[in-house]
Amino acid sequence: MTLLLKPITRLSLFQTHFQIINNNPRARARAISVSCSWSHEAHKIVREFDPKIPIEKAITPPCSWYTDPSFYAFELDRVFYRGWQAVGYTEQIQEPRDFFSGRLGNVEFVVCRDDNGKIAAFHNVCRHHASLLVSGSGKTSCFTCPYHGWTYGLNGELRKATRISGIDDFSINDFGLVPIKVATWGPFVLLNMDNEILQKDNIDTDNVASEWLGSSSELFSLNGVDTTLTYVCRREYIIECNWKVFCDNYLDGGYHVPFAHKGLASGLSLDSYTTSIFEKVSIQSAEGGSKQKEDDRLGSKAFYAFIYPNFMINRYGPWMDTNLAIPLGPRKCLVVFDYFLEASFKDDKAFIERSLADSEKVQMEDIRLCEGVQKGIESPAYSTGRYAPNVEKAMHHFHCLLYDNLIN
Repeated sequence: MTLLLKPITRLSLFQTHFQIINNNPRARARAISVSCSWSHEAHKIVREFDPKIPIEKAITPPCSWYTDPSFYAFELDRVFYRGWQAVGYTEQIQEPRDFFSGRLGNVEFVVCRDDNGKIAAFHNVCRHHASLLVSGSGKTSCFTCPYHGWTYGLNGELRKATRISGIDDFSINDFGLVPIKVATWGPFVLLNMDNEILQKDNIDTDNVASEWLGSSSELFSLNGVDTTLTYVCRREYIIECNWKVFCDNYLDGGYHVPFAHKGLASGLSLDSYTTSIFEKVSIQSAEGGSKQKEDDRLGSKAFYAFIYPNFMINRYGPWMDTNLAIPLGPRKCLVVFDYFLEASFKDDKAFIERSLADSEKVQMEDIRLCEGVQKGIESPAYSTGRYAPNVEKAMHHFHCLLYDNLIN
């Protein structure tokens, strides 16, 4: 599974670098200078957007938010290595010894369920010489490094360090896997990299919901986002655009739908499109179109929720799909789609295939749009744009949340 996150050691990319060069004063001074320059430049770019200007008069973030390498590195540290991040779903670790792995920025992680049913998450990095321990997903009783055979339990403890006779000042208890805070909400698995928050045996689900979803949390269960759905499949798309371009496209209040998704538009009543804004969540909804058939995948109402910074939940008809936009660089992202279905439809193969084909068509249309926008952003003809105030409220909200994350 190709999902992402950062270490519980809550170190920025440059702080980690400082640790490596700590014993070299000349290198340390040079790194501090580079770090200050990098941070200063990123802050300058952040301030080119003003969240205090009302949407009717606001200018969109500058193109450098979508292209600049220093801004991208700063963004990873400030946005993705803090707070709760969706990385998977509970069905992936339904049974003892199940695990899945992923990556976010420079952070490799693994999530597992031990023999006692406890869920844990760790950096997927051997403490010996930094080899990755596992890839993908599966079932295992322990994590054995493929490089030198160091072996870890599903609780992260180092069980065996091979061929270390003669080593001094070494305690096996000091070389367990580095933990990451993990929680679940509904069908989703969440990670939190903040070093200031220590992992506890029991994490309060209400607190997680409050931090992740704010006052919108009840709306998700009311709209059928729950654990009763059956997992169907996953599709992944590498898109040649900044991850925010994909999110912006999602957050335009259906603005692009009648122009770019004519098939989808026929199944929705676009005049009924509404947007509601919450702390870190925006919810767009629309009624089903008049042309819908009994087996139409969209049903009578569509519920589109964006959870800051990069997770989208779409509930429509008997379907739910989730979209996770994972940054791969200033100009590239991976978008992971997971599909879930109400149990009564799980054996209707024709309906499933038809629905997935319709969804695939929409994704291809969006990919063309997003890649075209990225090319336009990189053109010398473009620097900033404007918002359509009546429909792009969720996009403006997203940009304001980014500003707050990046400036503080």
